[in-house]
Amino acid sequence: MDYELKIEKNPIQVADRLFGILELLAERGEMQLHDIAVEVGLNKTTAHRVLQSLMYLGYVRQEDGRYSPTLRIAAVADKVVARENLVHIVHPYLQKLMEESGETVHLVRRDGTDAVYIDKIEIEGNTVHMGSQIGGRIALYCSGVGKAICAELGQEEVRDIWEASNITRITPYTITDYDEFVFAIEDVRKRGYALDNEENETGVRCIAASLPPVGGGLYALSISAPVERMDNDRIRVLSAYILAMRKEIEQAMKGE
Repeated sequence: MDYELKIEKNPIQVADRLFGILELLAERGEMQLHDIAVEVGLNKTTAHRVLQSLMYLGYVRQEDGRYSPTLRIAAVADKVVARENLVHIVHPYLQKLMEESGETVHLVRRDGTDAVYIDKIEIEGNTVHMGSQIGGRIALYCSGVGKAICAELGQEEVRDIWEASNITRITPYTITDYDEFVFAIEDVRKRGYALDNEENETGVRCIAASLPPVGGGLYALSISAPVERMDNDRIRVLSAYILAMRKEIEQAMKGE
């Protein structure tokens, strides 16, 4: 992705107004409507509509006729920074895990009822390529990384995730019964790692382990491989690799 690409003109004019006012308030703090309108070059009616939109979205509040930014923008920034920092920290360990296992490895973060791939290393010369892509999503209920993340949550939140998910039998092995899902989560808590037994993609098995929360976000790493290369004996070997790597990453995140 080319981050140096420069767009000369904003194709959505209202975005200029929204972010212009938000950035102004972030810099100045509390301001009155008249002063905001003058600073951003809008009439009061238009500035008021933009502020109402920002208030509706939760980024601005109004008190005693003065407008100020909420902490929501800080929360968004924290998530971006946490994600970038975590990828930077974890990537060398993913590389090491790929070399030890000889298989594709991933790093994901939770986003609602899904996990989002934020890093991936695929072994060179691999004849079987995983369908996952950085920025792609996978449902928590039918994935190893999803079970690993759910194992870190309370039972009520696990149920909320299940009920909010579009439970579909993607493969013959997909878990579609809630009690069976809960049993699988309990198994993860006992073993320390999760398995995806062809539940999301036929012919692919996955081992996953959660990482410590960062900036309020939940993360997991995984090893994925074709089922013919991941029988039960190899799962025992790879599970030891991923648990050891999780410990190394935890220590690195603590600065040890």
